Amino acid sequence: MTSHTDSYDLAVIGAGPAGTAAALRAAELGAKVAVLEASDRLGGTCVNTGCVPTRVLAKAARLMREVGAAREYGVVTHPEALDWAATVARVRERVERVRAVKNEAGRFSDAGIDLVQEGRARFADPHTLVLDSGRRVHAASIIVAVGGHSRRLPIPGAELATVPEHVLELPSLPGRVAIIGAGNTGAQLATVFESFGAHVSVLDVAPRLLMASDADVSAAIAESFEGHGMTVRTGITGVDALEEGADGITLRWREDDRPVADSFDVVVMATGWPADVDDLGLEQAGIAIERSAIPVDAYFRSEVPHILAVGDATGRDMLVQAAQFEGEAAAENAVLGVNRRTPHHLLPAGGFTDPDYAGVGLTEDQARERDERCIVAVARYSDLERAVIDDRAVGFLKLIADNRRELILGAHAVGENAVEVIQSVTTAMAAGIDVATLAGVKFAYPTYSAIIGLAARQLLRG
Repeated sequence: MTSHTDSYDLAVIGAGPAGTAAALRAAELGAKVAVLEASDRLGGTCVNTGCVPTRVLAKAARLMREVGAAREYGVVTHPEALDWAATVARVRERVERVRAVKNEAGRFSDAGIDLVQEGRARFADPHTLVLDSGRRVHAASIIVAVGGHSRRLPIPGAELATVPEHVLELPSLPGRVAIIGAGNTGAQLATVFESFGAHVSVLDVAPRLLMASDADVSAAIAESFEGHGMTVRTGITGVDALEEGADGITLRWREDDRPVADSFDVVVMATGWPADVDDLGLEQAGIAIERSAIPVDAYFRSEVPHILAVGDATGRDMLVQAAQFEGEAAAENAVLGVNRRTPHHLLPAGGFTDPDYAGVGLTEDQARERDERCIVAVARYSDLERAVIDDRAVGFLKLIADNRRELILGAHAVGENAVEVIQSVTTAMAAGIDVATLAGVKFAYPTYSAIIGLAARQLLRG
């Protein structure tokens, strides 16, 4: 064990999207920066075990669906089947490819940033961090960007469940899958397993799927899930236990306080994502954890102003796009002084289900709470030529505008390329484009983005 101490203008704990963005921006501003990463793999959860591998699985699931529909286009195929081992190998290969493209280590080196991978960093005092190796790092400012981890329900037998980042470790493709948690991760995994041929049950205590999404999006995805043969059980009273049985894993839960049980090959708990802030020694820095996260102000400062937190560590918008913006903003605040917030109301988000869904800005319920006279228009994929051509005519785009039809307050979509469609609307919202201008935009034919023009013209007609 060594006790060497290095001094920096800024130390960043974590090399995920938030920490990487923070370190690179601070270095651009001339700061002497160190990145302290406990793992031997850079990129954070999203790249290594989260959204990147999930997206590869979603690609495989789409291919399974398309192969199943190929005969409708005159394409004759052999009966489709999934080679789980080959799929897992492809996922891991793509993850490595993404990591190579991102090349954080090379970018850090080019920017003059010291990358320190000597175990977990812990606070010894408000300005000093001690690594597992014994190395000490002193910094004028510190940004905590440690990410998060899956949460298991505190119930008997919880260890029998699989968490999302361990799905690739399943030895074979399960035939019966229960997904506990109907948020973005649970919904995407439900689609993946169903497309691979499993019978899927989705359970949640929330009254509907995708509670953070617009209510119409939730309803459409629930209808799609049930149409694909999934069992959707929302509004359950609670989950009680998991037990090993002769027929797999027995899951026990309650509906209207009535006990229910069923057996599954795999139970996936997608039930929360607390910040990975335990064992950081935050108490040595004078910081108290609230709701499994570090509370921060609008400028990402903790109760100790020179210690900032971003990304999942704050327990707020747990999205890569949010983390990157927050990291850059926090770096500027740490190096230049407090000056920058992040416009979280313009964070597009979505999921790769069947069909896809996405949204940005206010939901319809939120908009009506602010102004009951807001204007809402819904354009249907069934009226969009490209969707008809591709046999993807199920879905919609909802646009929400203020009562004078000047600005778009929110946009929500279900359907093919929904995430890309919403991204285009986000660009218009960020630019402050009014409804009339958006309605006049010329879209290439035939495209999915043309539905934006359809919805905008409906807004104008009121």
